[in-house]
Amino acid sequence: MFETLRVESDGPLGRLTLDRPQKLNPLSPTTLRELAAAARWFDEQADVKVVVVSGAGRVFSAGADLASFSGPQERSTRDSADLGREMADALERMRALSIAAIRGWCVGGAVVLAAACDLRLAAADARFSIPEVDLGIPLAWGGIPRLIREIGPALTRELVLTGRPFDAAEAKAAGFLNRVVPEDRLDDEVKALADSLAAKAGHALFSTKRHINAVTDQMLGMARSWSDADGLVTAFADEECGRARRAYLQGRRR
Repeated sequence: MFETLRVESDGPLGRLTLDRPQKLNPLSPTTLRELAAAARWFDEQADVKVVVVSGAGRVFSAGADLASFSGPQERSTRDSADLGREMADALERMRALSIAAIRGWCVGGAVVLAAACDLRLAAADARFSIPEVDLGIPLAWGGIPRLIREIGPALTRELVLTGRPFDAAEAKAAGFLNRVVPEDRLDDEVKALADSLAAKAGHALFSTKRHINAVTDQMLGMARSWSDADGLVTAFADEECGRARRAYLQGRRR
């Protein structure tokens, strides 16, 4: 069913794994479409209560596929620019609870992917950054309201505007992570949490998730994230943004 993901279910437990480790699990347009499709697939699996979201190999995800920035112009159309929001919305609306298991780097759009999960556990070596502004584009995909929901407006401003990296300890202190564990314990800790949740009554789990999402949606106006794609399209067409993007990408290749 999927080219860039591994999607599995075993009774009440599901796994959704970004599966391009040789490329550091980038979020290409194909991957974004497949993530949304996987969330809908899990909705059809009546027994699944908990889905673990992770990346194959040594990182969670290096974020949006940087190669797409230098690809054909049609990748800058509004529909393509809106794929990330559709992905995050689909994952957030998924009936089952989702647990992000984060190791290594979690960059840009991958931070939005993690923020769309219900719970987040990270290895102590996990590192985060949100470099979109350095790329000459706004953070989109509903990332701003999701970060405000999790860490508040002041730290959201700082991390998004500066693009500075931050580690798992800071992410935990800010409220973005539920738990930080030793690197060699991440899989075991995530499995234990998933098993404990899967043992609970499904209706109570699903109702609680919907209630929390409904309240935070009203607080933050998540529906306005639909317009994020317009900001991306404008940035792709803006000359100064283009210079910033090319300079960033050139620096990454050195």
